[in-house]
Amino acid sequence: MTEPKVAQAVPPPEKAVEQPAAATLAPEAPPPTSASQLDALADVFFDYDRFTIRNDAKAVLEANARLLKAEKGWKLLLEGHCDERGTADYNLVLGERRAKAVKRYLEDLGVPSSRIQTTSFGKEKPFCGEHSDACWQKNRRAHFQLQ
Repeated sequence: MTEPKVAQAVPPPEKAVEQPAAATLAPEAPPPTSASQLDALADVFFDYDRFTIRNDAKAVLEANARLLKAEKGWKLLLEGHCDERGTADYNLVLGERRAKAVKRYLEDLGVPSSRIQTTSFGKEKPFCGEHSDACWQKNRRAHFQLQ
């Protein structure tokens, strides 16, 4: 059943020649629309009470930077998150430092700073709600949100 859908989505040969010419006139890349495009930018994680980029995050950031440089129309909001430990005020500052550390790293990799905004949610928007070390690790992150 999937073959008829694919066949219907392919334009007739005479239209296939016209469409690429029109697409090259677009000034910017379109915003991401598919789930795979939205999920293409992976989060990076931090150690407890730290905002330095971990070694395992560097490869993730390099892949994210390549995609961001290729998709010149994409704008990014970097969200800094923390686990539930510590005060709300402390975690807001720590989340901001995490987001800014990731922004600096992306800038060093060639992503224009004008396309990156940062914000901090501290511990207010946890990814995982359990009270365990494994869950807290998931919450200590910089989340990539396309705008």
